[in-house]
Amino acid sequence: MNKILIFVLASILISGCMTAAQHRQSVSDNSTDRMTAGKVQREIRVGMSGAEVAAALGSPNIVSTDEERREVWIYDKIATDTAYSTSSSGVSALILGIAGSVAGGVAPGYSQGSGASSKSQRTLTVIIKFDNNKKVRDFAYHTSRF
Repeated sequence: MNKILIFVLASILISGCMTAAQHRQSVSDNSTDRMTAGKVQREIRVGMSGAEVAAALGSPNIVSTDEERREVWIYDKIATDTAYSTSSSGVSALILGIAGSVAGGVAPGYSQGSGASSKSQRTLTVIIKFDNNKKVRDFAYHTSRF
């Protein structure tokens, strides 16, 4: 009987325990459809039409013209990654007896919690320059993470 009680208590204690790395992994966003520098490198080529660029990257944030009145598309993306995860575990014992049934129970206990949080920002700026025939003549990008 004692072995079963010890096993149950140990299972309760262990079930709530996760490391900070496990918390971070459980809240990670691994989306593959977002714009990245790698996607720009793979998808954008000199000679592409504006429609092909829009299909690959979506609509630009800013459309302007250069000194020769040629279109320039600017994609300016900022993302904030915030992750927070927490867990707690505990043991509580309700002690009942004759006095407990009359006056109420006494519930001594122990609890423990752990958690992790992180916050970072990413930026990606992509500049695509078109020629007079509305084809990509040049493109550049800059990415940062802090």
